[in-house]
Amino acid sequence: METDLIQPGLPWLDDRGRHIQAHGGGIIKLGDTWFWFGEDRSRDNDPAKRFVACYSSTDLTHWRFRNQVIALTDPANLGPRWVLERPKAYFNARTGKFVLYMHLDGRPPGSDSPYGLACVAVATCGTVDGDYQYIRHFRPFGLESRDIGQFVDDDGAPYLIFESRPTGGFYIASLTADCLDVDRQVCFIKAPLEGGAIVNYEGLYYILGSALTGWFPNPNKYATATRLEGPWSAFRDIAHPNTLTWNSQSTNLIKVSGTERTTVIYAGDRWRPEEQWDSRYVWMPLEIGGGQMQLSAPKPWALDVRTGAVAVRNEISWY
Repeated sequence: METDLIQPGLPWLDDRGRHIQAHGGGIIKLGDTWFWFGEDRSRDNDPAKRFVACYSSTDLTHWRFRNQVIALTDPANLGPRWVLERPKAYFNARTGKFVLYMHLDGRPPGSDSPYGLACVAVATCGTVDGDYQYIRHFRPFGLESRDIGQFVDDDGAPYLIFESRPTGGFYIASLTADCLDVDRQVCFIKAPLEGGAIVNYEGLYYILGSALTGWFPNPNKYATATRLEGPWSAFRDIAHPNTLTWNSQSTNLIKVSGTERTTVIYAGDRWRPEEQWDSRYVWMPLEIGGGQMQLSAPKPWALDVRTGAVAVRNEISWY
């Protein structure tokens, strides 16, 4: 496998030669370095704990393992099947702290639902790749919260995206000055979607989400608005519906602002529920602009983060 290419659907190896464990993850950029946080589902993990790993890269192609930043024991007496999913990191310049949001769920005492907790969990650290300390869990605005997404606007303002099953849609929420809580309901979008991701491209906001089909892929959809508060357009397919978003689920929209062009990357997960440690990643540059956003068939491709230019190979990648 050519190591200078991003090859969607194939095992993506870190600097140790191991499959990257950053499922359902989030990415932040500090200076010239990106940091990728995600669910660490390694087979040799302690089954009683849940783990988040952190990786770094200066080119979004080659990734160095930094640390298992979360190794958490059940914080809410949820039983053996509790989950900690979709970690998203923020840097708070005001406090100098890094803040990690995660979906925490399970069957709390007295509940009949295996997803009865429906909370976000928050942890903090003084360094980006240190050992994060669990702070608390809560329901944002008192609402159920399952899949979460993150968005940091061009002005640095941080937002949390969370899906709330009882209200039949998902929320965009601003964060407090210390990033430890939600501050304001910016928008509620009445659409039963999870895996929410947002990008601000040429003055237009694009929001992307996945239908509620659990581990199984579906036709992901996007909408646009001139303001985060909306109004949002009707949702449209990001790829032909028969492809099931090329067998993947939305996780992030990564904007690379280069000297020649701005590239937006679709970052998705291809889940393997019976072998979660071997779940794969589908990253592809998007065709985006003028209110349109399309994800073409996965192919091997190269990215120049300095210029923003991409070079896509002509052969179809495995999918």
